Amino acid sequence: MTKHIFVTGGVVSSLGKGLTSASIGLLLESRGLVVRMQKLDPYLNVDPGTMSPYQHGEVYVLDDGSETDLDLGHYERFTSSPLTRDSNYTTGQIYLSVINKERRGEFLGQTVQVIPHITNEIKSAICTFDGPGVDVVITEIGGTVGDIESLPFLEAIRQLSLDLGRENCLYIHLTLVPYLKAAGELKTKPTQHSVGQLRQIGVQPDILICRTERSLTRDERAKIALFCNVPLEAVIEEKDKEFSVYEVPISLMENGLDDLIVRKLGLKAGEPKLDHWRALLDRLRNPKHEVSIAVVGKYAEHRDAYKSIYEALHHGGLAHSASVRIQRVHSEAVQREGAEQLLAGVDGVLVPGGFGERGIEGKIQAIHYARTRRIPFFGICLGMQCAVTEFARHVCGLAQANSTEFDSQTPYPVICLLDEQKKITDKGGTMRRGAYPAVLTPNTRTAAAYGALEISERHRHRFEFNNEYRQLLTAHGLQIVGVSPDGSLVEIIELPDHPWFVGVQFHPEFKSQPIRPHPLFAAFIGAALAYRNTSPGPPAAPKSLPCP
Repeated sequence: MTKHIFVTGGVVSSLGKGLTSASIGLLLESRGLVVRMQKLDPYLNVDPGTMSPYQHGEVYVLDDGSETDLDLGHYERFTSSPLTRDSNYTTGQIYLSVINKERRGEFLGQTVQVIPHITNEIKSAICTFDGPGVDVVITEIGGTVGDIESLPFLEAIRQLSLDLGRENCLYIHLTLVPYLKAAGELKTKPTQHSVGQLRQIGVQPDILICRTERSLTRDERAKIALFCNVPLEAVIEEKDKEFSVYEVPISLMENGLDDLIVRKLGLKAGEPKLDHWRALLDRLRNPKHEVSIAVVGKYAEHRDAYKSIYEALHHGGLAHSASVRIQRVHSEAVQREGAEQLLAGVDGVLVPGGFGERGIEGKIQAIHYARTRRIPFFGICLGMQCAVTEFARHVCGLAQANSTEFDSQTPYPVICLLDEQKKITDKGGTMRRGAYPAVLTPNTRTAAAYGALEISERHRHRFEFNNEYRQLLTAHGLQIVGVSPDGSLVEIIELPDHPWFVGVQFHPEFKSQPIRPHPLFAAFIGAALAYRNTSPGPPAAPKSLPCP
């Protein structure tokens, strides 16, 4: 029978339940078990697709087009668990499903209530992956114990121990043990209160994982065990990692977490095989090179808004035994202060995706700076569209070129709305999303990076390269090196007379893993290293027009 692990969080938010859940998945997979990962989010949005990156962080996109929580990125970076739309449910999705059933008359006149109808829907979602081919399902419950919106999820996982049998369910509670400098000691009371709230709901945690900036003494662990009603061995320390989040799985294993899980659930598992992960950490700790990359974005002050971008850059560094020093640059600051001042000395410039007009001109200035100074450049989604706009303005002489997203009256709409988007009015879940194939041009930097001429990448966009400008732009030196199989959609552009200038319409960061860096990120970091070790070349192409 498929076993279930539920991961809850207490005391404060942002403790790292996603990283902890992903680490548990990695540990169990390393012991030969088949694992599935899942996140339940308590907000009423149907998905995070319409939420601000400032509130929610990045929207992580799966192959099937699902717009999901960024924690699913952790799941994919740490484990091999296949993720689908059943891997992320929100309160909005749960209620929408129940309401639709009520409208269809499926409840036969019953009064629809949180218990049992909402909780039954949640339980059904949790059990989606159950079957003979799956050993363990790890379900992360979003939010913090004590939040009113999380109560239906906590009630559902309480009921599941009765439905499936207590021996088939394991409850892990992630909590904080803060250090008070004035008192000079760690405080266990917040953890006691958090577990107390969980027990009032009817959930007794089997394992406590304690986030702490200082190591717990045996006496402190014993105190937590006594007051929280768990064995001493089930109080697991998770000390803050100053070096890398990829240290977390090894730390948890050294504290005996995977042995405890296997024993409590009665799993038939082998010994952990983590040599590949240890080798990864060794490369991280002992880089042979260093490279500086500027990420010029609209949400630069919010780390989670470009979470997968930052991780993919570090993965690209691993491919070259290089430490990647990321310089977060706000595109509005570039617009105010100029690219020369903010980007001087970097070895590469990456312009990521985003929506809306704010900061666009700063992105275009950053791209102009990278192109004319022959600094390796990587444009992703909106970054690629801004690169096309910059080229049209300053190489082709179309000074008012723009995207219709930002100027609907532009005389030169080099970027325009996808045909399939023109009649769409709803904003949620309506973009071109998910994995689509592309065909590459031989003997290009992109084809060399992939080592293939047919690829599949994840998309999330409404606007595209305007095919009416293909001939003009390519006549001036822009090379289209990747297109959709029918040739209708431009997927990748390059500048062949530049050391490394690549723009892609898709989001390669979503398919990068530390043990399998994405080929384009690896190639970009390689080009940045080459730039760092050689002279940058002439400052500008002779046919370039001045940037205003």
